[in-house]
Amino acid sequence: MAKKRVLAIGIEPAFADLSAVPELTPELIRSYVDAQIGQLRKLGYDVESCLIDLGETAEEVTTTALRSKSFDCVVIGAGLRVPAAQLLLFEKIINLVHAFAPAARICFNTRPADTAEAVQRWISP
Repeated sequence: MAKKRVLAIGIEPAFADLSAVPELTPELIRSYVDAQIGQLRKLGYDVESCLIDLGETAEEVTTTALRSKSFDCVVIGAGLRVPAAQLLLFEKIINLVHAFAPAARICFNTRPADTAEAVQRWISP
């Protein structure tokens, strides 16, 4: 049986607004992202990471990733949903997922360290 495919979309840590979470750094976020991708792979998922900027190429990069294969689940990182200034970009990404992966489950993590939990809520490996 083929592994379930997961696309993890998030803000490139270097671009993230960390003002609300001063205990996080881009390096720490990157380590959490890498660990969660590794955890999902250990759990039996075929997972890809799609890190985007704050708008200049975000739609293009997301569209390319979504078109690369079919996905069973798309997880969208908390950094894309918060702060409120990201709302328009968040809406654009959600609509791209809807357009290019209409059969995929959509889930959301609440922090960089709970991505695997978010995916497991919606699909099993």
